[in-house]
Amino acid sequence: MSETIVMTSTRNATIVPSAPGQDVDTDNTRETWGKKADFLLSVIGFAVDLANVWRFPYLCYKNGGGAFLVPYTIMLAVGGIPLFFMELALGQYNRKGAITCWGRIVPLLKGVGYAVVLISFYVDFYYNVIIAWSLYFFIASFSSVLPWTTCDNPWNTPLCRELPPLNASRSVNESTTVSGILHNEHIRTSPAEEYFNRAVLELSESPGIDDLGHVKWEMCLCLIAVYLICYFSLWKGISTSGKVVWFTALFPYVVLFVLLIRGCTLPGAVDGIRFYLTPNFSALADANVWVDAATQVFFSLGPGFGVLLAYASYNEFHNNVYRDALLTSAVNSATSLLSGFVIFSVLGYMAHRANVEVKDVATEGPGLVFIVYPEALATMPGSSFWSVMFFLMLLTLGLDSSFGGSEAIITAVSDEYPFLKKNRELFVAGLFSFYFLVGLPSCTQGGAYIVQLLDRYAAGYSILFAVFFEAIAVSWIYGIGRFSGDIKEMLGFEVGKWWKFCWFFIAPVFLMLIIVYGLIDYEPLSYEHYVYPVWANIFGWCIAASSVLCIPIVAIFQMLKTPGTFMQRLRKLLKPYRDTHREEIRMVDGVSAAAERL
Repeated sequence: MSETIVMTSTRNATIVPSAPGQDVDTDNTRETWGKKADFLLSVIGFAVDLANVWRFPYLCYKNGGGAFLVPYTIMLAVGGIPLFFMELALGQYNRKGAITCWGRIVPLLKGVGYAVVLISFYVDFYYNVIIAWSLYFFIASFSSVLPWTTCDNPWNTPLCRELPPLNASRSVNESTTVSGILHNEHIRTSPAEEYFNRAVLELSESPGIDDLGHVKWEMCLCLIAVYLICYFSLWKGISTSGKVVWFTALFPYVVLFVLLIRGCTLPGAVDGIRFYLTPNFSALADANVWVDAATQVFFSLGPGFGVLLAYASYNEFHNNVYRDALLTSAVNSATSLLSGFVIFSVLGYMAHRANVEVKDVATEGPGLVFIVYPEALATMPGSSFWSVMFFLMLLTLGLDSSFGGSEAIITAVSDEYPFLKKNRELFVAGLFSFYFLVGLPSCTQGGAYIVQLLDRYAAGYSILFAVFFEAIAVSWIYGIGRFSGDIKEMLGFEVGKWWKFCWFFIAPVFLMLIIVYGLIDYEPLSYEHYVYPVWANIFGWCIAASSVLCIPIVAIFQMLKTPGTFMQRLRKLLKPYRDTHREEIRMVDGVSAAAERL
């Protein structure tokens, strides 16, 4: 192994052993992506998740069909992509995870790094449980007759009604929708709904979050399997995860295109697609449509979880992160649009089968992918094959997003506490073991109530506040000029005034818009017909507050440990690390200059 001089920026250079997948870090050698595609697929895999399938299509239909693409595109351009690009650029320039990165940018706001890591930590508590549900359905799909096809199973109730054969005549009172709720005098449930609620989740055995019932061992095994997959994908770092995403990020597109072709051949598919995209421009006068667009853009691209920082920190310093940000965000949005065609072609078919309107079967969230779509698959020839493909797609969509959340935590904590980096395998094993123990209550008969609680509070308002402080820290404290200079140092060209304007003004307003409207429209949590007790909502708010409180708590700690008067401390902590440690950097540069002369 020969020694070579590697320049990572105009600020520093050092002699390091040349080896595949290694590049210079400011402090020591740092692993880099083996291939550029590994990074791109990892970012795409993280950004494209279950919400692209179960949320965007419904929002599009609900908010004016094709007209919704107008506010969506605007919010994408002024808020989503600028924040997405900002995080990628910060990670690549500083080459550290969230905690250390924010400690270097604005030391006073190092708590932002702890906040985003804690948010990712909370999200992993429940997100992997949803993946376990997908695995449960995936395994159940290997049967000649899908278990949610008929109403003659032990878990079925007298209210269960199967969909009649295609074009069969029936009275209005006998009609049923796949959601199980009728708009007439009778209430009927579908086999798929009863399978999900009564066989998989067993919600009927739990009166609520106060009494979760017993642990379901089948779900525990699925959750263990999910964590084993995550562990062996992440235990060696990006050298392993960068290879796994070639399957988990690309396979969903294969299935989406196959399902789209199959869906378009079904009777009623055209009606579903027309219902999905027919524009209603009068909807654009409703402020809620714009808020929905902003919210979807933000949570779909995923700034604020520390994932983009972590992934970009393993890039080579002069990688064209600008082009990467545009490419990956465009792929994410295109995937959302594609998913809408896949979903609504089948919803049109289901509406045709049930002799109802498309709006009567359209829904969002877990109900779409675990009730409505499986019900449709069960009526198709070769239903087991289609079901296996669909739930394998859900598995891969969920897994690479889970990889991202876990890697954000691992990278951030390891960079801040280097001794953990030296024992990564044990650290990752301990992390996932803890996740499993915390996830056990979610594997009970009332576990879905916990999942819903965490989904509402773990990363809702808290992540919006965290990214708001990110935007303020970069634009108003670190400075647009300095940040633009950093990007020019990496890319060799200056970013346009549009980006600077978005970072400085529009992005903070974009975030405050979502926060304010979210708080105005806040309602106590409910799930189906169950209303959560007051203590559960208070507990949820405590979870949300705990991550946001990291910002002021760490700021106070930083002030206390910094010497000098109050104003001296404040001025020092509002300056970037490199401005207050010039002597150390000058020494590094001196050694680097000597190395360069060699």
